[in-house]
Amino acid sequence: RLGHRRMVLGGLVYFAVASVGAALATSFYGLLIFRIQQAIAGAIALPNGTAIMRRVVPAAGRGRRFGLVGSAVVLAAAAGPPLGGVLIEWVGWRAVFYANLVLIVPTLALAWRVLPVLDRRPADREFDWSGALALVVLLASWAGLLIWQRGAGTALQAGGFCIWLVLVLVFFRRQRLHPDPILPLHFFYRRTFAAANAAISCSNLAMYTTFLVIPLLLADTPGWQSSEAGLVLAVLWAPTVICAPLGGWLIDRFGRRWPTVLGLSIFASGLWLIAGIHTEIALPVLVGGLGLAGIGLGLSSAGMQTAALESVPSRESGVAAGTFSTSRYIGSITGASVLPLLYEAGSSIDGFGRVLFVALGASLLSVLVGLVIEHRPSGD
Repeated sequence: RLGHRRMVLGGLVYFAVASVGAALATSFYGLLIFRIQQAIAGAIALPNGTAIMRRVVPAAGRGRRFGLVGSAVVLAAAAGPPLGGVLIEWVGWRAVFYANLVLIVPTLALAWRVLPVLDRRPADREFDWSGALALVVLLASWAGLLIWQRGAGTALQAGGFCIWLVLVLVFFRRQRLHPDPILPLHFFYRRTFAAANAAISCSNLAMYTTFLVIPLLLADTPGWQSSEAGLVLAVLWAPTVICAPLGGWLIDRFGRRWPTVLGLSIFASGLWLIAGIHTEIALPVLVGGLGLAGIGLGLSSAGMQTAALESVPSRESGVAAGTFSTSRYIGSITGASVLPLLYEAGSSIDGFGRVLFVALGASLLSVLVGLVIEHRPSGD
C-alpha cells in the first residue's frame, strides 16, 4: 500500500527512536513498552526488505541472494548477545540500546541511497485493522494458554483451548470474507506457500526449543559455566552462517524442493543424535549433533523462504513476506512457551529428553511438508 522502500526507511527510523526510548527508560515497564516498539519496527522493515529482493532479484540468482542475507541475519543474531554482554559489563545496560544508533544511522543512509522505488499495490479497499488486532490477540493468547495451563486443571485447560479454537475459526471466517485480509488465506491454497510456511514454523519450533533448553541443562550440570554454554551454542550458529549461501546456490542449481528437504533432513539428524543423551551429557555427541543441526538449518533456510515468496504474485510480495515471518514466529512462540512445561517436571536430564523429543518430532514434520514444495514455483 505505501511502498516497500518507504516502509524499510520508516521502520529503521522507528527502531532508532524506540532504541533511544529504551535507553532512557526509568522503569521495567517503560523498558518493556519500548522493547515492544522495537519489535514493531523490525516487523515493519524486515518483511519489506525481503519483498524488495523478491521483486528485483532475477529468479536464476534469487536463492544465492536469500542465502547471503540469511547468513548475515544469523551472524548478527549470534554476535549480538556477546557484544551486548561486553557493553553491559564495561559501560552499562543503556549502552546496548544507544549502540543501535551506530548501526542504524549508516544503514538508513545506505537504504536511502540504494533501495529502489517500486510500484505500489492499489489501496482501493479498507485496511483490515480489526483483523490485524485480532491476529495479535490470537498469537498472544496462544502463548498465554501454553504458559497458563501449567497451573490449571484439566477441565480449565480443555475449556481454554476450546475457546481459543472457536476464536480462531471466527477469525478465519472473517478473513475469508474480507476484501483485503491481513492474513491472506487464499495464499495457503497454493501448495508450495502452505508447505514452506508449515516447514519454517516446525523447524523454528525445533530450533528455538533446542537453543533455549541447552543453556538450562548446562546450568543444572555441575562444572559448566555460562561462557562454556555460549561456546557450545556457537557450534549451532557457525555452520548455519557458513552453509546458508551454499543452500542458496543449491536451490538455484537443483530447484527449491530437494536442497530444502536435504537441509531439513540433516537438521533432524542432528537433533536425533542429541536426543540420544539420556543419563549424562556427552560433549562429543552434543557438539556433533548441534553441528549437524546447524548445517541443516543453513542449507534449508533459503529454500523455504524463496519457495514461499515465489509461489505468490510479485505484487503481493509484501504480505507474503509478512505472512512467512508470522509463520516463523508461531513456531518460536510455541517452542518457547511449552519449554517450561516440558523441562521442569522431574530431573533436568529427563526434561531435556522430553524437550528434544518434541523438537525432533517437529523437525521430522518439517521434512515431510518440505516434500510438497515445488521445484520451480511460479506465482505470476
